[in-house]
Amino acid sequence: MKEIWEHLSNLIDAEAIISKGGIYLIFFIVFAETGLFFGFFLPGDYLLFLAGIFCATGILEVSIYQLLATLFMAGVLGNYVGYWFGFSTGRMLLTREDSFFFKKRYVYMAEEFFKKYGGMALVFGRFFPIIRTFAPIFAGVAKVRFNTFTLYNLLGSLLWVLLLTLSGFFLGKKFPGIIHYMPLIILVLIIFTATPVIVAYLRSAKNNSSQNNLPTE
Repeated sequence: MKEIWEHLSNLIDAEAIISKGGIYLIFFIVFAETGLFFGFFLPGDYLLFLAGIFCATGILEVSIYQLLATLFMAGVLGNYVGYWFGFSTGRMLLTREDSFFFKKRYVYMAEEFFKKYGGMALVFGRFFPIIRTFAPIFAGVAKVRFNTFTLYNLLGSLLWVLLLTLSGFFLGKKFPGIIHYMPLIILVLIIFTATPVIVAYLRSAKNNSSQNNLPTE
């Protein structure tokens, strides 16, 4: 158990990402996770939250305003890249073979999210791993109007960055000693953010299975 915990701690060492890579690496990770289809596995949610904590405790030596502006721009630009990619490839994207970095079912999950929430999927989807990466791509595939996409892109990035980063920042200001419990906090955040996606995926798989098993005349 100790070895597993140590491996997990090394694997999700956000403190190393933030303290060694600084704001530039944070920008790249947020940009990649929100705009590149192979970035879905990157630690977006908890990285924002922890960046806020580390900014408050002085580990990340930038002002909270610089941090918020950087994260906001990374989220906006990343989504534009995802939208452009989906717009350029269109439905041809769905003929792409599955690989470690790309699964067609992720695009279908984003499509179901759009059917349920419309343009607000770009706002709500920011708070769900995988959906966050593939929602702008599907918006491009669906040829959502650029002005409409821009509105939801800006709103989604603003809410996502403010809620998560400022939550971490104010928590770090009030409880500076929280930095000593990073592995536990990260684990809780991963479980919290991944659970809705797992539930949605299982529900989608169950629905697809039910449709495939319908009797044919």
